Amino acid sequence: MALNHKIESRMKKIMAAGLAGGLIVGVAATGIFTTVTGNTKEKEYQDKITSLEKELKNAQKEEEETGTDLEVMAQTSAQQLSEQGDAWQMVLVNESHPLDASYVPELAELEPDRQVDVRILEDAQQMLADARNAGLNPYVCSAYRNYDYQRSVFNDTMVDWITQGYTPLDAYDETKKSVAVPGTSEHATGLALDITSADYAQLDDAQADTAEAKWFAENCWKYGFILRYPPEKSDVTGIIYEPWHYRYVGKEAAKEITESGLTLEEYLEQSGVK
Repeated sequence: MALNHKIESRMKKIMAAGLAGGLIVGVAATGIFTTVTGNTKEKEYQDKITSLEKELKNAQKEEEETGTDLEVMAQTSAQQLSEQGDAWQMVLVNESHPLDASYVPELAELEPDRQVDVRILEDAQQMLADARNAGLNPYVCSAYRNYDYQRSVFNDTMVDWITQGYTPLDAYDETKKSVAVPGTSEHATGLALDITSADYAQLDDAQADTAEAKWFAENCWKYGFILRYPPEKSDVTGIIYEPWHYRYVGKEAAKEITESGLTLEEYLEQSGVK
């Protein structure tokens, strides 16, 4: 079930402006904007927020008439992740397929201060052990993130763009290219890992040139993982190329996805899963 374009556009504007219940940048966004642009813009900015809030209400009314319900969608994703069997491995979480903020998987420690869904622990441990046995030095820089932590990461990145002179709306757009909007991050599933070289921990394209990234890109499927955001696929995933981000989907699907060169979105669509 995809997010209706009208409500997506309006929600983006509201979240970037610091409304929508404060779920993204909260009321602090107004203070940030005032600090950056000056008090003379505050009234103009507040008037714009009021206008956008009205647009959101209208869009939500239209959305109810079409039967699309983001809250139900998010709850469904959480339910699927909690089910028995293997279906949880293929749950899609992205901007069009949100995850309920209350969802918390059963967690196990993978590395110090790094937790994952207990169901992927053994495969993740084996993957890291084999990489180290091959003489590599991988570093898990991020694993499970709860909703509040993801919101903090998003906020901090958005503020960085605003302080560089971007408007809140443009800062929001730039931020979500590299940081998933809270409620749409795979890290909340406990099935995603960000792995870099311990010798080069920068999250940029140069990470792909490290021996660690090359090894994981070539071998991760053997352990049930895929490179989730491959190059030249941002129009499909909504996220820039991330040579450090790996998602667990199970060994069979990981092999098929890797061999086909498809993204998870494309693979599920071809499989008839919307």
